[in-house]
Amino acid sequence: MGFRENLKAELDFSGILVKELAARSGVKKKTIDSYLSNKCYSPSAEAAVSIAKALGVSVEFLVTGIEAIKDIPPFSITEDIKEIVLVSRQLNTKDRNVILQLAYLLKNR
Repeated sequence: MGFRENLKAELDFSGILVKELAARSGVKKKTIDSYLSNKCYSPSAEAAVSIAKALGVSVEFLVTGIEAIKDIPPFSITEDIKEIVLVSRQLNTKDRNVILQLAYLLKNR
């Protein structure tokens, strides 16, 4: 997936409307609409940074669909942990909370 698909997914995930994102990021709604269109418009680095900040994700995530996990040394992240993080990123808040509660239950058994 590319920037367009990841931006669409993040807007759906966060429930933010394009006009809200425009207001938060300072990037014009028309410009964001062009990034979301089927035409291959790519944002400038400045616009991508503004949009990512407004959405609370990294530019890397918007471009690649993969969020860098901070504060955990890379050598301790196994493939299954990466998969859990990637899948949970695609869930809504309610479902992520269910998964988190399940993880705590499993940890404490």
